[in-house]
Amino acid sequence: MAEKHWEGCGGLVLDDEIRVVIAGHACLLVLALPHELYRNVQTILVYPSTVVVPPRPLGAFEVARSPLPGATPVVGQALHAGPVVLVWDAIVRAARHPERGHNVVYHEFAHKLDMLDGSADGTPPLRDRAEYRRWVEICSREYLALRQRAERGLPTFLDAYGATNEAEFFAVATEQFFDAGPQLRTHHPDLYAVLAGFYRQDPAARSERRQGS
Repeated sequence: MAEKHWEGCGGLVLDDEIRVVIAGHACLLVLALPHELYRNVQTILVYPSTVVVPPRPLGAFEVARSPLPGATPVVGQALHAGPVVLVWDAIVRAARHPERGHNVVYHEFAHKLDMLDGSADGTPPLRDRAEYRRWVEICSREYLALRQRAERGLPTFLDAYGATNEAEFFAVATEQFFDAGPQLRTHHPDLYAVLAGFYRQDPAARSERRQGS
């Protein structure tokens, strides 16, 4: 809360409740990791509700070869070398219903971890070659399986939005890892294992201890 610049946008008045909820969710991801992993987050912009991003204009030397996408409604964005944009009402829904496995704070801050090596490619900085090999093997297989099922219109445990690209796959998987750990471990045990190795946490066991207490 103290290290980052916070701004309320779209008429939202920032208070300590908003800062604490966002910071708490973001810090859970790096609870067991080196603290400097959020060095690429300088500013957090918080809007009250869904933001409509205007269409990207053509560059000076670009020629449109297909229709340009129109304005897009979003509940969060992580901009490379830029701020994290979040929507407060989506954060509140996620905090009240973690069983749904959708958490925009986890999602966007996972993107920021992914971007630490200079690109958003679904592979955050890992410890050694063995971990990279295991990550690529498991995550590539799981991503392709999700994409194939999504393209065929088949049901998936992971949100089909994760089939968009590898970066979105990592962010979506992170949401499920922290909010639906036992279910992710059941449906995708190898994916759960590589995420547990990266985050150095076991949220499934944590959830089971909580339920048994």
